[in-house]
Amino acid sequence: MAASKGGLLQGTLDLLILRALALGPNHGLGIARRVAQITRGAFDVKPGSLFPALHRLEEQGWLDSEWGESENRRKAKYYRLTRAGRKHLDTETASWERVAAAIASAIAATS
Repeated sequence: MAASKGGLLQGTLDLLILRALALGPNHGLGIARRVAQITRGAFDVKPGSLFPALHRLEEQGWLDSEWGESENRRKAKYYRLTRAGRKHLDTETASWERVAAAIASAIAATS
């Protein structure tokens, strides 16, 4: 699932997509832009990684979608977070915060 300049850890892309959609519904390109924005450009999600992840998240019940019109008047599929998706995002966020704190502690201990 390498979708960034440095590659993504497994599961990170799903978390980033859910986080991007917590800001409101969006279409694929808009989601990719939001991920880049919320990661300050650290992650550049490519369509080959993004769209399979969106379909997987929708199948798991964490996203809903509907067709609409994009800002450039093209037909686009808009995704939004479901209640189950928001709950999963909260759970995954807490888990990643624990992992990040543990890694930061390990790095500080060896410096």
